[in-house]
Amino acid sequence: MRIPATFRSPRRGPLLQVLKSAIAVVAAWIVAAWLVQGPPPVFAAIAALLVVQPSLNQSFTKAIERSIGVVAGVVIASVLGILLGTHPWVTLLATAVALLAAWALKLTPGTSNQVGISALLVLSLGTATPGYAVDRVLETLIGAVIGFLVNLAVVPPVAVGPAREKSDGLGSEIADALDRLAGALSHPRTRAELEELLLTARLLRPMRDAAEKAIDDANDSLTFNPRGRQVRAAVARAQEELDMFGPISTQVIGMTRAVVDRYDPGIVDEPSVRAIAEQLRRAAHDVRLRVSAGAVAGPSDPHPGEPPALTRPLQVTAPSADHWVLVGSLLVDLHRIHENLVGD
Repeated sequence: MRIPATFRSPRRGPLLQVLKSAIAVVAAWIVAAWLVQGPPPVFAAIAALLVVQPSLNQSFTKAIERSIGVVAGVVIASVLGILLGTHPWVTLLATAVALLAAWALKLTPGTSNQVGISALLVLSLGTATPGYAVDRVLETLIGAVIGFLVNLAVVPPVAVGPAREKSDGLGSEIADALDRLAGALSHPRTRAELEELLLTARLLRPMRDAAEKAIDDANDSLTFNPRGRQVRAAVARAQEELDMFGPISTQVIGMTRAVVDRYDPGIVDEPSVRAIAEQLRRAAHDVRLRVSAGAVAGPSDPHPGEPPALTRPLQVTAPSADHWVLVGSLLVDLHRIHENLVGD
């Protein structure tokens, strides 16, 4: 393992995020120093830095975590400091007690860490008095509010583009996989070509997972976002596509697995197999049609002037004894794909 990989990201984060964090820290420092007299407003600056997150929903969550953690840590440190004094061992004891209290209350990891950090900072940087504790809590609240407001005011990020891209990419790859499977049922394939066909089909799983994560991120970015109303329909279309394409990807992988396991060159001469291959091509056409319809007209509107192709009845003759299991399996999966695309 390369050592730089443990502390370096594969790509840089958005420069805008860095600028927003810097603005929030400076603003929190200035405002807190003006409103709360005393030591430098370190708590306010740290709170603002932690609260500025990629989405407003994450910012709100961090603000709550930060505020709860600081209040709990400051209270624990102040009580122990007043009772036992400000000796170095009291600082360590307060930190340990704060962490144990967070564990006992089942606080989140972020909140638990903040409880311990706050207890440590209060006794190491300040004095154990009620007034000092109240001032540090006020500093934290000021920093958290300013961090959230800066994230709200400076171009709130909306992660809709990646959601649409991943969803459409999954649909396009499903269509290509259906075409490749139809080709394997129409023309003889070598064992190496069949293994490659299966490996390629299995790539649909990580693509589906990536689309799910992108849509989750998009929904997260819309929470509390004033721009959310404008783009919420686009996220809904991506979700509807994923709800359709997810089960189809499972069927495509299963069909490919069945073909690879039970393949023999003579299968391409089966009339029913040729009919299934034609239906797979039609299904690929309809998947692409759904992708273009979602991008242009909406999730439930067909693309103008181009009807679905997977609507004609499938005429199947009795397969040979060597191929009836595979033909039956393909027909079941093809029927499920048909249900997802055009309804029962």
